[in-house]
Amino acid sequence: MGETLGNIGDRLRYAARVDPLSSLLSGIRAEGSVVSHALLAAPWSIRFADGAPLTMVSVLRGGGTLLLPDGTERAVRAGDTALVNGTAPFSLADRPGTLDGPHAAYEIACFGPHAECTDEELGGIHWGDGPQEATSLIVGAYRASGHRHERLLRALPPVLVVSEDAEVCTWLETAAADAARLTAGSQALMDRLLDWALVCTLRSWFDRAGADAPGWYRGLADPVLSPALRAFHDRPAEAWTVGSLAERAGVSRALFAKRFTALMGRPPLAYLTECRMEEAAALLTDTDLSIAQIGRSVGYADAFGFSAAFKRHRGLSPRTFRAAAA
Repeated sequence: MGETLGNIGDRLRYAARVDPLSSLLSGIRAEGSVVSHALLAAPWSIRFADGAPLTMVSVLRGGGTLLLPDGTERAVRAGDTALVNGTAPFSLADRPGTLDGPHAAYEIACFGPHAECTDEELGGIHWGDGPQEATSLIVGAYRASGHRHERLLRALPPVLVVSEDAEVCTWLETAAADAARLTAGSQALMDRLLDWALVCTLRSWFDRAGADAPGWYRGLADPVLSPALRAFHDRPAEAWTVGSLAERAGVSRALFAKRFTALMGRPPLAYLTECRMEEAAALLTDTDLSIAQIGRSVGYADAFGFSAAFKRHRGLSPRTFRAAAA
């Protein structure tokens, strides 16, 4: 809140130019990341208590077991990157039985008001070079700004794991070790490294998920739907119809509507409305734009029409929704 109209306008123009995944990721970033290169000798466990909406754990050497809040266990090995979705605390241990016996126990909670996460020693964990037999991790907690990221997180399972090859792990370990030395620019390097890793991990997982990937991701990979989807996301305020979208796709209206519904799980205009309402919800909570301004930015000529559509979709008027989110 408190942005100038100029800044908001710049952000709106940027958001309109990017694809759905890029737009959703703009609301969740690594900022002030501190966990760079953890070296752990068994037995050990780490409790993650940041309350971050999304946490990434990349295993460069060794391995362990993730223990999720619902009791689920998930093994991770060298080359695996796990994304844990949700703010509840979870643990990572060299093996499940470690949590019940004597071991080196650590906690990572870097977002709290009294957190001390910029030291070379973090919660007793050693960062830097170590023996080859030690488990080596890169861990990143992602902060959320506003509500734009929520649609992305709803599309993800509680935990997803993507495997990479040894060359990628070697490169990541070298970059993390460099950042751990706290040289000039190391903080920015680590933040951007974690942002890059998040994008790559999500794209890899969505590609492998196939039919389980969200419709907006599958549609962008479809040669028929992609031109229409990119046109809509480039200019969401335009008065799009099924016919005009079909023209962009270069197919008949009937074929476009049938293919769109089959692949995306909803008719074209229902998808357009959903996207517009998601964007409107983000603008209502993240900016000081008026109801009329937000309505126009998502394709409604007046505040009344926008308010009616928003209430049908969200069950609350824009004004009530904004007040409840404050």
